[in-house]
This record gives sequence, structure tokens and C-alpha cells, in this order.
Amino acid sequence: MPAPVHALELILPDRRRVALVDEVTIGRAAETMVRLADPTVSRLHAVIRSGGDGAAVLSDAGSSFGTWLDGQRVDAPTPVQAGSRIRLGDAELVVDRRRGDDEAGHTLVVEPSATVATSIGQRPRMRPGYALKRLDAREGNRRWVLKDLRSGRFVRLSGDDAELVSLVDGSRSLAELVGEAERLQGPGGPARLTLLLAALGARGFLLGADDERPHAGRLTRQLAWSGAADLFDGVYRHGGAALLSCRGLLALGAVATIGLAVFAFLVIGRYGTPFVVAHKVGLGAVVFLLGRLAVAAVHETAHGVVMASFGRRVREAGVKLVLIFPYVYVDTSDAWFEPRRRRIAITAAGPASDLCLGGAFALCCLAAGPGALRDVVFQLASGAYVGAFFNLNPLVQRDGYHILVDALREPGLRRRASAQLRSRITRGPRATDSPVLNRYALLCVMWSALGASVAVALSLRYEAALARVVPAPVVWSAMSLLWLALFVPVFALVGAPLLQRLRR
Repeated sequence: MPAPVHALELILPDRRRVALVDEVTIGRAAETMVRLADPTVSRLHAVIRSGGDGAAVLSDAGSSFGTWLDGQRVDAPTPVQAGSRIRLGDAELVVDRRRGDDEAGHTLVVEPSATVATSIGQRPRMRPGYALKRLDAREGNRRWVLKDLRSGRFVRLSGDDAELVSLVDGSRSLAELVGEAERLQGPGGPARLTLLLAALGARGFLLGADDERPHAGRLTRQLAWSGAADLFDGVYRHGGAALLSCRGLLALGAVATIGLAVFAFLVIGRYGTPFVVAHKVGLGAVVFLLGRLAVAAVHETAHGVVMASFGRRVREAGVKLVLIFPYVYVDTSDAWFEPRRRRIAITAAGPASDLCLGGAFALCCLAAGPGALRDVVFQLASGAYVGAFFNLNPLVQRDGYHILVDALREPGLRRRASAQLRSRITRGPRATDSPVLNRYALLCVMWSALGASVAVALSLRYEAALARVVPAPVVWSAMSLLWLALFVPVFALVGAPLLQRLRR
């Protein structure tokens, strides 16, 4: 009798899956069904009992270090569900459920160290080190995600493409691959196979293809930490879960909303000046840059903690030094294996943390009296809001752009919207006339104009100080050139197509 769709499975640390049927014993002893070679695990540590309806109950079997379910110690039989995290000593297991054909499937992982059979001749095969997963049906036709575990590069595939990927294992020649593709998918199979091989080769997924992974140049240095996932898991268990609860999110939302209004009041009331602390521009610039680095670290941590809340582990984190400017990063590329709503939550966590920190610093600045302390807190608030504005910019492929792409289900959003806006302005031929693309293009224009206007307003604060050093005409000329540069994105979106139309 087939197992019900909602039947549960236990994911072991080595990624093996064990179906939770009848009674599953867990421990260090050889006779247990799930054996964990960990000295902190008792010989018979815990038992999971399942019923015919797919429900399961976890019990501690008198272990030395106890059994924990989602951060709570198990003192009595406790139900488990999909997403539950079970800790036995230092070992952690995750409960998942079996998926139906219309749902997201499990991730098929081929480790970089895996061996691949080799053959004589030109036999295409996938480069070891990739993961392939089917997302849920709401993701559309291209619901399969293929990921390069080395570079983090992704390719979205259709179901037919994913079926062909399994054939590219080096055991078939090109002629044999073409014949197999035609047998499986009919007359269109060979053409689909040709396009798939070209796409995989261009992205470095095939052995022998050029690897497009960017190499760090002399001006770029990177310090990576592959054990960052444990840190984010710890942060989630010790405080992160509370912040991500309903009450925690409401409190953070209040701080972000009130703080944004307070910061606008501070700017209008001239409570502080960007890059100026104790009337010194150099000191203010140092404080601003250090504050930006700290805010960016919290920003990336927020991505990692939200990923941990969904049971995903980041691949690595670290610090990159470009020229002389450091910035932190967290590899959250595995978020593409999650459903759309979870991807949006992981992506939005970074800008949300910027807004929350900016709000907290703005409130502190309002409460502080005149002096160096208020100047420092103002720089920290400014750094947080600059980060939020940059990351939410729909023109660049940062957090805000990716949120829109997922929310609107519009891949290639920027390119397609720019092309449609140009066609509308120049009155040229249009392949489509999508209201979504029109609204996105309008948002880009408004966002660019708003950002340039705010920068112009802030730059006026330096006019008097600069006029004491150089003649006023020089100051206004330099500031005018700066303002023109700030409005270049608006001109690129609207002005250039308008000039093209006028020439016609």
C-alpha cells in the first residue's frame, strides 16, 4: 500500500532520508534503526512512533543529554511535523514530508568530490558539484532549479530539460544523446537537447566547457568562512526565533516605521550632517564607513538567520576587499531551492534589518543632546538608510529587484521593462504591452528621481563650508556637475529614448 502523501521522513546529517513508519529508534548502538556515530548521543537516545495517518510522536528514551524539539526539551511524547528540528546531543535531525507530484521535490545533490565514469570520445557529462530540485507547481513551467555548488550559479529549467539533464552523465555519445532525447520527447527532443547543452556549456556546468566563474584579481581579496551556517543556526535558536515571531516582527515594524519618520524630521531640522562629526568631515567619514560596514554585517546576518529559520544552511560567509573598501557577504544562493514566498522573506530580511537599525539609531539621535554622540548616531542612521535605499533600488540587481521578480513572477524584469519603455517613448514596434512592465518602468524612473533629489538636497548643506575654502562660482559649478551626474539614470531611462523620438 503506498504511503500517504503527507507521510513524514527524517533527514539525517549526511542527507539520507528515513521514512517514519511504525517505530524508529535513534541512538549510537548498532541495533538502532538510525545510528548516529556521535559521543554525545546515547546508545538508545530517542524513539519516533508513527500512526497509519502519517502523524508521528517523539519520545526521549532516557538519554544522558536529553532530546530537544525546536529548542524545547522533550519530557513527554511530543508530536512532530514537517520542518521540526530534533537535537540529540550535538547531532541535529530535520523532519520533512514526502511530496506529491504537484509539489516541490527533494534536492538531488552531486557533491564536488563525487566520481564520474569516464569514456573515450566526446561524451558530454555534467561537471561534478551540482544540485537539481523541482519547485512547486505555482512556480510555472520552469519550476526546476539547477545549481553549481562551486560558483552558486543557477539555471531555471523546464521539466523536459530536467529530464534531459539526467542523461548527460558521460555514458552516451552525442549521437546516442540525440536518439535518446527523440525517444523520450518526440521530434522536438533533439532541438531541446541542443539548446540545453549550449546553455549548460555557456554557464560552466559541463566538463570541458569554459568555466565562467569570476576570478579574483589583484585588486580583490576574499576571506571566506565555510562554517558560518552553525553561527546563523545558533543566532536563530538564541533570540532570532523570538524576533521572527509575530510579536517580534510587529515590534521591529514599529521601530522601522517610526524611525523613518523621525529621521526625516532630523534631516529637515538639521540635527546632523552626513560625514561630519564634531565639526570634522574626516572623522565623520570614518564613522560613516565603519557604521556602514557594521550595518552591512547585520544585513547579511539577517539573510542567514531567516534561511536558518526555514531549515536551509548558507554555503559560506566572509569579507571581500575591493581596492581598499571592505564589505561582508553571505552566500544565500540555496534560497532558490525554497518556494517563492520563502525566497521573498529571505531576500527582504536584509533591507528590513537596514530599516530597523536606521529607525533605532534615528530614535537615539532624537533623544541625544547636541554634541559628538548625536553626530555619531546620526552617521549610523544615515549609513543604515543609505544601505536600505541602495538595496531596495529596483534598477540594480539587489534585494529589491529580486523581491519584485519573485513577487511579479517576471524573469528578466529590468531588461524587458526598459525595452518596452523605450518602445513606448520612441513609438517603435512592441512585442508586448504588459501593464506590469509599464508600472515597473515608472517605478524605476520615480525611484531614480527621488534618490537624485534627496542627494541634491543633502549636498546643499556643504555649500557654505565649501564657499569658505574656494570661490562661490567654483562651488556652484562643481555642485551643478554633481547634480547632472545624479540624474544620469533618469536621462538613460527617459531622455535618451525621447531624443531618439525627436530626431525621427
